[in-house]
Formats: sequence, structure tokens, C-alpha cells
Amino acid sequence: MEYWDIYDKDKKRTGRTMKHNDWCLKDGEYHLTVLGVIVRPDGRFLITRRVKTKSWAPGWWEVPGGGVRAGEESREAVIRELKEETGLDVSGCGDGYLFTYHRENPGEGDNYFVDVYRFALDFDKADVRLQEAETDGFMLADADQIHTLAEQGIFLHYNSIRSAFELPLQN
Repeated sequence: MEYWDIYDKDKKRTGRTMKHNDWCLKDGEYHLTVLGVIVRPDGRFLITRRVKTKSWAPGWWEVPGGGVRAGEESREAVIRELKEETGLDVSGCGDGYLFTYHRENPGEGDNYFVDVYRFALDFDKADVRLQEAETDGFMLADADQIHTLAEQGIFLHYNSIRSAFELPLQN
């Protein structure tokens, strides 16, 4: 069973944990997730498509990410999630941290912080190894293509992370 730390409104660990996806958080309590934007030297981004069996946003496009495990640091989590979901290792790419945003979902028990990272990595399509339980495809897309998917309503978190696609290539 995977556990997540519970954080307070200041993004500090409370010392308590919750079971993965056990939406039991009270108002003012949060869990922490990460998103990893990977950009190639040609300016294209790796995006993945969620499997159609997902209960939330099946078939939508996104950047890889996931929950930060109890005791795990944010950067460790994004490196792990990217490796698990795409087969790509960004551990040598520098810090990559861009910003954090949060969501309040009163009464749903699912309040969360999201740490957003961006890594510059030179890789080929053949290097990508998808985690089939999570994704059923990927695309190397430029910022305009991602914006188009967002306008179609099929790209997760776009309004919260759009600046990650608009930054200059150096990371």
C-alpha cells in the first residue's frame, strides 16, 4: 500500500499520512503531486495520453506526473514518476523546479499542491517506454499543438501549467 504525506496550508508536512487516493483530507489539508514537463532541444515537448480505463479524464493528454510518496522529496518523486511512466531518466538534468500551484476541493477530501518541473533532455522517440497501466500513447508536440489540445478540452492542467510551455529553451 502506498502512502502520501499530509501537508498543511503552508505546504509543510503535518507528520500524518493518508493512503494513496483515499480522499479523506479535511479543509486546510493537502497532498503533494508533481508534474514533469520534458522539452527536447528542437522545442517539442513529451506529452502522454491517459489510458481509457482511467476513471478521471480517460484519453486526455497530459504531462507525466503523480503523487509524492510519504517521506519522499518532490524532486525525487518527479524523477521516479518520469522514469516509471516514460522510461526517461532526468536525474542529470539539473533541478528543473518551476513553480507550485494548489487546488481546493471543499467537501471532496482531495486538496492538493502540484510542484511543476521542466527538464531539457535530448531523446529519441525510441527511448520512450510507456507504462501501459497509465498511458496508451505519446506525442512530441510543440507549444501550439498543446494549446490546440487544451482548446479542445482534452489537455489536463493546461491553464495551471501553460507557462512551462512558453519559457525559452534553456532550463
